[in-house]
Amino acid sequence: MRQIALPIYIVFLSVSVCVQAAERNIIFFITDDESPTLACYGDPVAVTPHIDSLAKDGTLFRNAFATTASCSASRSVVMSGLHNHTNGQYGHQHHYHKFASFHNVVSLSLPRVLAKAGYRTARIGKYHVAPEEVYRFETTLRGPTRNAVKMAENAKAFITDEEDKRPFFLYFATSDPHRGGGRDKNSKLELKPDLFGNRPNQGSHSGVKEVLYNPAKVPVPKFLPDTPETREELAQYYQSCSRIDQGLGRLVEILKEAGLYDKTMIVFTSDHGMAFSGGKTTVYEGGLRVPFVVRNPYEQNRGVVSEAMISHIDITPSLLDFGGGLDAKKNAPNNWIDPNKYWKERGENMKENRNGGHRFNRYHGKSWLSIVGKPNAVHWESIFASHTFHEIQMYYPMRVIRDKKYKLIWNIAHGLPYPFASDLWAASSWQAQFRKGMDAPYGQKTVKGYIRRPAFELYDIEQDPHEGRNLAGNPEYAEVLAAYKGRLKSFQQKMNDPWIMKWRYE
Repeated sequence: MRQIALPIYIVFLSVSVCVQAAERNIIFFITDDESPTLACYGDPVAVTPHIDSLAKDGTLFRNAFATTASCSASRSVVMSGLHNHTNGQYGHQHHYHKFASFHNVVSLSLPRVLAKAGYRTARIGKYHVAPEEVYRFETTLRGPTRNAVKMAENAKAFITDEEDKRPFFLYFATSDPHRGGGRDKNSKLELKPDLFGNRPNQGSHSGVKEVLYNPAKVPVPKFLPDTPETREELAQYYQSCSRIDQGLGRLVEILKEAGLYDKTMIVFTSDHGMAFSGGKTTVYEGGLRVPFVVRNPYEQNRGVVSEAMISHIDITPSLLDFGGGLDAKKNAPNNWIDPNKYWKERGENMKENRNGGHRFNRYHGKSWLSIVGKPNAVHWESIFASHTFHEIQMYYPMRVIRDKKYKLIWNIAHGLPYPFASDLWAASSWQAQFRKGMDAPYGQKTVKGYIRRPAFELYDIEQDPHEGRNLAGNPEYAEVLAAYKGRLKSFQQKMNDPWIMKWRYE
């Protein structure tokens, strides 16, 4: 009898632990410079079994968009629910770039409001926003941000902590597949491809089974030139993406082992599109379109593919909605704090510019929680984007309105040559074409067409999804152009966008 009783006791104990574990946990998994190059999005070569499994067990959004294709600016949107021209973080936070959100964003900040809603919060990996006091997490975990498997291991103790009975929120941010790590010196090409965080000489990161890709077989996005240089860089990029997938797989294993998988929402996305000219730092589809998968354990409908248009401004209110901390009528935290009172209680000098003239009492985005699991639901009729800086020397403000029919881009600084991020300028995929001259093809454009842009770009995104034919100068579309200009201007007025003044003389 003893041999029978012991296993039953162990089973009972494990079940009781699972029951006692906190409900409605959240893991927000954000990658760095990744497009929807995943098998679950129809990519023919991507080896991404874990994100594919997550999509089969959740909802995949086919029309998810960043508001700006720049790391810091985008992450400030993700963690505030506000467009970056309102939250104040126009470009990179680090080093000499020195951009930061307004201090009064503290009243809407994702980690702050979730903590106030009863969550224990932690971040691991890339952060890249400021001020830290505004976007503060209770716990900062360390880990090699190029190895998502190791990051998952380092987050295990936080995830499985049984002493703290609060639900958890984990912000999990990889540095993959961002460019970096040197060049592949084994390439036979004169212009060597970037390694995208991969180990030289086909080495492996610890605990990772690296997936190597054949440059001849990778699909080349329409906004890129189909050249040997592009293909070699894409092969490196895909390898980096597969490493991310294994980290997600390890996170899921940890959750299942702890009995937390069915009590934890997982959201998977990227800050913006891939780090190639025509993607990152642009407001073209290659820069703004991102992967977005939501696995809500409390949603019965699984394996759903949604065509609804969602935006990064929706993330903070959606996660707060899931955590029970959203006042839906006000579209603000249930327990909103007055930011001026917050800083005064801490003895801060209130004479500083802490708000840019904004109140910060409601979100720009809206929760998508109610449409998860609903394939035919509608979220936004139109989405907006606003880019101003990447690096400090890269001033090139752009504003965008896009719906399912048309997309209008206003290149406010169109008199200037388009500025390049340092890593994109040095990329072999760009340099190979740039060296051929201004008339060399580059995706749907020429090198000159990429560098010198008109004031307005209007695309029939339904018929021309790769943005190859600018209709702004076509008289047949004059009424469409005027209508979308009007809608864009109205949006800027509503948002108190400082760049609205440019309509007077641009």
